[in-house]
Amino acid sequence: MSSTSVKPNMLPPGLVSNLQDVLSKRGGGDQPTEPSTSEAAEDPVDSSKPIVLVTNGDGIDSPGLTYLVEALVRQGLYNVHVCAPQSDKSVSGHSVTLRETVSVSSAEINGATAYEVAGTPVDCVSLALSGALFSWSKPLLVISGINRGSNCGHHMLYSGVVAGAREALISGVPSLSISLNWRKDESQENDFKDAVAVCLPLINAAIRDIEKGEFPKSCFLNIEIPSSPLSNKGFKITKQSTWRSTPSWQAVSANRYPPGHFMNSQQSLGIQLAQLGRDASAALVV
Repeated sequence: MSSTSVKPNMLPPGLVSNLQDVLSKRGGGDQPTEPSTSEAAEDPVDSSKPIVLVTNGDGIDSPGLTYLVEALVRQGLYNVHVCAPQSDKSVSGHSVTLRETVSVSSAEINGATAYEVAGTPVDCVSLALSGALFSWSKPLLVISGINRGSNCGHHMLYSGVVAGAREALISGVPSLSISLNWRKDESQENDFKDAVAVCLPLINAAIRDIEKGEFPKSCFLNIEIPSSPLSNKGFKITKQSTWRSTPSWQAVSANRYPPGHFMNSQQSLGIQLAQLGRDASAALVV
């Protein structure tokens, strides 16, 4: 990742201090909590624990969401609730469903209260915060992720996982979006487990800041996790880049598609982003 200078007052000093503390502990040999598939014995509606809402853009069955939720449940520190799209909505942007019904059904994720929604990530967050689905209407934190693929630069405008965090911000709820820099033919599903181990201390640090009133109220944090997460060198707070990809369109044979239809040749967008993401920057880079 390229280094980007940041003004000292860009984020509260408490947040920076917590992140530095997390990094120093990792350097001292403390191991991050490993995600687990075992069922949690904790009551998911324990009123003594803060509520954390998890959503994503890849869909409720994605490993990034599953491993993250299971790790949060295993910690036993939070009431973990999930409201995520029924199917992949990765490039849905900040779209919402209007003048149509949206179906909701319960989902099975060990230790968490979970629902899948036939809508976008923004629909999921909006519904969860409305009070119509859960008994509460304002969690302590909304986490959107972990996404398969980088979300740097202007790609944030198209990203469904980033839109989930942005909707929470608009609604006055602190939020994080988390993406894993995925490389075709190199990355593996277990990388999501490593990504959880890397970002879990950051989530805990953010929650401590929220409870102390030190978390920034005017922005959400976009966390970019590199491929091979456990080999990262630490954390760096930076600003959002202005990098963008340029799609190219080409005419295709009428034998395959109706006349007048065009195909976007940028089918490897996720791969390109995974490669270019190293030279871009986000609100919070790992």
